[in-house]
Amino acid sequence: MRSYAIGDIHGHLDKLKAAHARVAADQARVGDVDAPLVHLGDLVDRGPDSAGVIEYLARAQETDPRIVVLKGNHDALFEAVLTHEPDPYASHYMSGGMGGGATIRSYGVDTDQPAEAIYAALARAVPDHHRAFLAALPYSFAYGSCFFAHAGIRPGVPFEAQTVEDLTWIRYEFLDDTRDHGALIVHGHTPVDHVEHHGNRLNLDTGAGFGGPVSAVAIEGREAWLLTDDGRVPI
Repeated sequence: MRSYAIGDIHGHLDKLKAAHARVAADQARVGDVDAPLVHLGDLVDRGPDSAGVIEYLARAQETDPRIVVLKGNHDALFEAVLTHEPDPYASHYMSGGMGGGATIRSYGVDTDQPAEAIYAALARAVPDHHRAFLAALPYSFAYGSCFFAHAGIRPGVPFEAQTVEDLTWIRYEFLDDTRDHGALIVHGHTPVDHVEHHGNRLNLDTGAGFGGPVSAVAIEGREAWLLTDDGRVPI
C-alpha cells in the first residue's frame, strides 16, 4: 500500500507548496489517485506564514479526502493560546519562545504588547475555521504498514493506548529504541539534516523551522523514497 508523507512545516507555505508539487508529480508518474498524503504536524511557528499554512491545508482538506493533517506539539500549543487554556509552555510561547511570535504576527497581531492584549487581538484576528481546523486535527493515523505520529510513540505501548503527550512530545525514549514496533513509525518533531530511515522508524523533520526543507516522501510497504524535483531518491 502506497502513502505519502510530509514533515514539519513551521510556517513555510512556499516550502509546503513545493513539497505538494513533488507529491503530485510522483502520483502522476505512478498513476496513483487514492494514496493518502499525511502531514506530520508542526504546521506553525518560526516561519513567516503560519496563518497561510493553516488556510492552505484547511482548504485542501475540504476538497481532497486524501489529505491527512496531524497535530504537532507546536499546533497544540498555539491552539491552547487561542483558547486561553492553562499550559506549562504558554508563557514561553507568548514571550516569543518556540517561534510563537512569528505565528502571532502572521495574523497581523503586534507581539510588542502585554500578553492579555495579544490574547484579545488573536481572538479577533484568527478566523473561526482556523480554530475549528486545529481543534479537529488527529494525533495519529494508521495506514498499511505504517503508523504516523508527530513525535513518535511510547515503545511497548499499544498504538490505541498511546498518550497525546507521547504522540506530540516524546523524544529519546522512542528515538533510542531499536525494537520493531509492529509498524513503521513515520514521524517528525526532532530535526535531522536529511530524512532518516532506521528500519523501525522514518524521521521526516529536516528542520524547515531552521532554514531546512520541508521534506516529502513516498512510502510503499516499509520502503521509502525522498521526492525531489528530479524524481525519487531511495532512503
